[in-house]
Amino acid sequence: MEVLCSRCCGIDVHKVCLVACLRIQDGRRVTPTIREFGTTTAELLRLQAWLSEAACTHVAMESTGIYWRPVFNVLEGTFQVVLANAYHIHAVPGRKTDVRDCEWIANLLAHGLIRASFIPPAEIRDLRDVTRHRKSVIRDRVKTANRIHKLLESANIKIGNVMSDVLGVSGRAMLDALLAGDTDPAHLSTLAKGSLRTKVAQLSDALRGSFTAHQACLLGLLLTQLDQASALIAACDARVLELAKPFEPIITRLQTIVGVGRRSAEVIVSEVGIDMTRFADAGHLASWARMCPGSHESAGKRRPAGTGKGNNWLRTTLLESAWAASHVRRSYLGAQYRRISRRRGPKRAAIAVAHSILVIAYHLLRDGVDFKDLGGDYFDRTDTAKLTRYHLRRLADLGCDVSMIARPA
Repeated sequence: MEVLCSRCCGIDVHKVCLVACLRIQDGRRVTPTIREFGTTTAELLRLQAWLSEAACTHVAMESTGIYWRPVFNVLEGTFQVVLANAYHIHAVPGRKTDVRDCEWIANLLAHGLIRASFIPPAEIRDLRDVTRHRKSVIRDRVKTANRIHKLLESANIKIGNVMSDVLGVSGRAMLDALLAGDTDPAHLSTLAKGSLRTKVAQLSDALRGSFTAHQACLLGLLLTQLDQASALIAACDARVLELAKPFEPIITRLQTIVGVGRRSAEVIVSEVGIDMTRFADAGHLASWARMCPGSHESAGKRRPAGTGKGNNWLRTTLLESAWAASHVRRSYLGAQYRRISRRRGPKRAAIAVAHSILVIAYHLLRDGVDFKDLGGDYFDRTDTAKLTRYHLRRLADLGCDVSMIARPA
């Protein structure tokens, strides 16, 4: 087999230590040298000096979790670093050791048999760290809001049946009054604002419960936690806005896609990057993100296969955008959702729309153009004859005699 890298290194990374195998090939002679290093900065710099002294050009490493990041930060820029998927390069069963792993990685790298994981540039990685943290805080805030709803239900306070947002302006004023010790339903209902003023009587009935001092203590803690999460989200938004300044035109362009808002566009840029040359085509990007059906065919029979586990941060954002696009009536994505949901159900339709959004984003990032909606009647325009035959057949099945007269253009 042809050797592509004559001087390369395979590294098996752990939390406390790493094992490196330097593979040097001169003609047919292969000289592997195996050493063990720590994962502190001083040890990683010693690893870098050792590889540089040996004129190593390529480095491949296998790691789980985030233990590869310190190694990558030190070696990036000095060598061509490849992060390998442990599932793809597992060693021969029954011969599992750290030495065996690093030697196997070096051999695969030398022959060009390692598929590199996608690692975006440093500025994209910084943006990705903040967008992921923001999503985690948003999820924590939602959990806290759900706990507040459960606490109110346990106190038999049913304001969630009357108002759509218990934590809105009116709801928050009532909760703050409850914390202050005001449990009079008639007085609490007068704190309603706006359109809720017409539901004072219903609010008064909903606010009549058994709110104890213990529940007041828990409510105070939960509201404090909710306010802290809101402040953290605002801080994350400010930091994302600062980091996204170089990509502002691209984020604005992505927002032209139906269903994609500011936050969704920021997540797409942070997870996919802006350089689409890393992906051969839109299909490769969808496959990398696991936003396309799996393939399971044997003996000429195709069996159902799920999309698999991919980038969960990108997947959830695309699905949120897909659900938003499904409510836009006069759009191609909305028409696509309704067309598929009739046959395959709403969840599969949402996956299909999310896949379309990712494909559209690929072309916008690659070609530098804005999104042009094909229109909500796109499928009607492309399948006019088929739709006509279908409706004529249905009318005939219902016992109607129909004669079709073509309307002048």
